[in-house]
Amino acid sequence: MDRSDRLTNSRQMSDRELQAWVERISLEYFGKPFLHRAVFNARLRACGGRYALATHHIDISRKHYEMYGPEETEKIIKHELCHYHLHLEGKGYRHQDRDFQELLHQVGGTRYCRALPERRTHPYRYKLICRKCGQEYYRKRRVDTGRYVCGKCRGKLQIIQLDSPIKS
Repeated sequence: MDRSDRLTNSRQMSDRELQAWVERISLEYFGKPFLHRAVFNARLRACGGRYALATHHIDISRKHYEMYGPEETEKIIKHELCHYHLHLEGKGYRHQDRDFQELLHQVGGTRYCRALPERRTHPYRYKLICRKCGQEYYRKRRVDTGRYVCGKCRGKLQIIQLDSPIKS
């Protein structure tokens, strides 16, 4: 097992190791250097990675790496590198562009990343009742009933704090 395999098989990869990994993938699959910054971003949940047009930096979801491992993360890196290289070359870098789709297929990147398990949701703590039509709304945060009205009939709302929160 060489050094690059050990880096990609490690469960706790640092940003420096990720940078080296992205640079290696860029040279190996695209034949071009990656000259910007690649980092893990723990806040990314809906997507596996993100390419920033303005700075050319790449963010990779730490949660996707921890959940699905290096194989899935490598496909995400290839996807983001397709955006990166095509954008710098002035070609079609968006998902719907033929240049992007063809390059993604050539390098073996993934079009969509695997979804993370559902995140925890907070329970509803408040119930709003319209005084005019009786429509009920559930909210997780307190609402200023002086500023908002019923969306159905525009009537005044009454707020009730729930004794036992309801799962959303």
